[in-house]
Amino acid sequence: MEVTAVMARVAIVAVPLLVAVVLHEVAHGAVAYACGDPTAARAGRLTLNPIAHIDPVGSILVPGLLVLFASPFVFGWAKPVPIDPRWFRRPRMDGLLVAIAGPGTNLTLAALSAVALGALAAAQPTVTTVFLRSVAAQSVVINCVLAVFNLLPIPPLDGGRVLAAVLPPWGVQALAQLERFGFIIVLLLMMNTNILQRLVRPVLAWYQALAQQVAG
Repeated sequence: MEVTAVMARVAIVAVPLLVAVVLHEVAHGAVAYACGDPTAARAGRLTLNPIAHIDPVGSILVPGLLVLFASPFVFGWAKPVPIDPRWFRRPRMDGLLVAIAGPGTNLTLAALSAVALGALAAAQPTVTTVFLRSVAAQSVVINCVLAVFNLLPIPPLDGGRVLAAVLPPWGVQALAQLERFGFIIVLLLMMNTNILQRLVRPVLAWYQALAQQVAG
């Protein structure tokens, strides 16, 4: 891939990726705060300033390498917001709400991006509208990937937290034992993009259909 092409793709990917990962983490912290946990607020993490959330590996290195090697999907992550469930008034329910807040935000962003993509597709093609269309299309993909990936029922992903909130006590204990290997499982999934593509494709198709409906 030529240097100019890489730079162009970085420009198109960087904005929606930063928005996706920052709002994902802020959503976790905001819902935790609403449930009684002030930890993220006290740490200064309920801010939209990306500098407070950027993780050198997850926000820069990993997505940069994916762009460089022309991966079909680009994704990343921000620094997790600190959560202390001891503050929760309803531990299981509040834990569930906090866990789904991040992926739920990404699915909402994907819907908004699909609507924007459809509207831009019907607009007069100019340099600006073509660029914004590319950003919106990339935003749909990035947010779908982040939502689906994070909802996998593997600790420490959000899906693992969701599962822990609905399992009986013995199931939570078994899941806690799995968490020791969770990071290794996550790494293996990240390296096998074919699995991720199969999981994301049906969700992505729904949002693409939404964009087409808006475009008419």
